[in-house]
Amino acid sequence: MSGHSKWHNIQGRKNAQDAKRGKVFQKLSREIYMAAKSGGPDPSGNPALRLVMDKARAANMPKSNIERAIKKAEGGSDEHYDEITYEGYAPGGVAILVEALTDNKNRTASDVRVAFTRNGGSLGATGSVAYMFDRKGYIVIDRSTTDADEDQMLLDVMDAGADDLQTSDDAYEIYTDAKQFTDVRDSLEKAGYKLANAELTMIPQNTTPVPEDKKDQFNNLIDALEDSDDVSNVYTAAADDDE
Repeated sequence: MSGHSKWHNIQGRKNAQDAKRGKVFQKLSREIYMAAKSGGPDPSGNPALRLVMDKARAANMPKSNIERAIKKAEGGSDEHYDEITYEGYAPGGVAILVEALTDNKNRTASDVRVAFTRNGGSLGATGSVAYMFDRKGYIVIDRSTTDADEDQMLLDVMDAGADDLQTSDDAYEIYTDAKQFTDVRDSLEKAGYKLANAELTMIPQNTTPVPEDKKDQFNNLIDALEDSDDVSNVYTAAADDDE
């Protein structure tokens, strides 16, 4: 079954993310805090909190860090962060969505603008890029953790209510409607599958190859955006090198 492959990109950037692990944990703590503050500290009754806790565990964030962020929310801290989305284009015309969680909109806007302008990109107006992406549930099962072949996996994925399955040598990638994501995730876990990744994400409807002479600029732009303390997620419509 077809679709945009995301796992290759995630794995390709893993080393860079590992090098910035402290910053990643800081951002996740902020997301956990806001989810717990707005929906309560119990993940069983707060789907948003469970999602970000799953994301934190996938990033190997220590349990103590997760608990600390939840307790901070329970303690009535008056910290508040606004969710902001920026839209723009990377060198070569590749669409980019940037999600931020910030307590200072001016600072974040400046950081994002500088990242784009210094690396050959351009910020766009609200709505200029968002329509090119769809919010989807995204689940990955490492093939080394299951004996299921592709036929069995397809049956289980469809029974769980997923929309799409992609296979590669090392992983099964599963896409769901955003509203069905938690049901599909829970169904696959109950079926005994170990999930390497499970998240709500933005998937481009179409992808754009990054020109060879623009790849360094493109990578520098993504690095600059991810290096901002306020940026939570960066989504691009860049085509994989092997597409």
